[in-house]
Amino acid sequence: MWDTHQLTKMKNRPTMEVLEKKVLEAQTDTRTRLNVAHLESEAIYIFREVVAQFEKPVLLFSGGKDSITLVRLAQKAFYPAKIPFPLLHIDTGHNFPETIEFRDKLVEELGVELIVRNVQDAIDQGKVVEEKGKYASRNSLQTTTLLDALEEFKFDAAIGGARRDEEKARAKERIFSVRDDFGQWDEKNQRPELFDHLNGKIELGQNVRVFPISNWTELDVWSYIEEEHIEIPSIYFAHTRKTFLRDGMIWSAEDAVVYRESDEVVEERMVRFRTVGDMSCTAAVLSDAFSIQKVVAEIRDSKISERGARIDDKRSEAAMEKRKQQGYF
Repeated sequence: MWDTHQLTKMKNRPTMEVLEKKVLEAQTDTRTRLNVAHLESEAIYIFREVVAQFEKPVLLFSGGKDSITLVRLAQKAFYPAKIPFPLLHIDTGHNFPETIEFRDKLVEELGVELIVRNVQDAIDQGKVVEEKGKYASRNSLQTTTLLDALEEFKFDAAIGGARRDEEKARAKERIFSVRDDFGQWDEKNQRPELFDHLNGKIELGQNVRVFPISNWTELDVWSYIEEEHIEIPSIYFAHTRKTFLRDGMIWSAEDAVVYRESDEVVEERMVRFRTVGDMSCTAAVLSDAFSIQKVVAEIRDSKISERGARIDDKRSEAAMEKRKQQGYF
């Protein structure tokens, strides 16, 4: 006869289904770590190629997780020396306060040069016209300010954190993406990139956008952040925020730049932001992920793409591609 103690132990044993799930998770974690190690090596190689092939590169920095990851990779690529190029932030004036605060803190800690150029200046000078209405955003207006900054400092390579998994237009673009005299991208006229051969040769007036983490996924980025213990803005983790619903998306009601109609009801929700763009075009997602580990688990189970929360990408099927053709990041 089984005694009570033995029966309790048997009852508390994990089922075969639970054990199989744990084994699968362990195998997935191992594959992810190996993959991220390979991606890190590739990105470091790309950074070193940039410095070897270009005279005056710059790293485009927004204070978001992807550009923060780029900074860590650049540190590793050139250690023990300092990062050999400045950071450039195109500030729309509609950034989340948490992101700007983190940006300034990180730059101070690293002792790197930060160049900031403001979209508001372009608006004041009449170079661009601010949008009006329900879905108004300054996101597309960044292009003019970016191109002006590249011309002002004569940067010949701009390093960005775009990834192919984010959006179909970005999936088409090369790691070394040549832009013409006007900063425009022609998706039909791109150089082949065979294996690890990167060609940075450009004509007078051209410049190159470089994407060291192009082959990474959102999960890869978060896994790297977890493994490297990289600090990121608090807005990426679950927090209570006053929000309202519009078109099935959760908008922040705490920011004056976000237009809200009188019949859109404000409620407190537990949310986080998967992608951090302008407050006026970035929606939140419901979440209870307070830690990196929980964020990683949440992303693994998610059926919605990261940029599904970016309203500016929903303006048309080719919204991102059109912006890139005009000189966008």
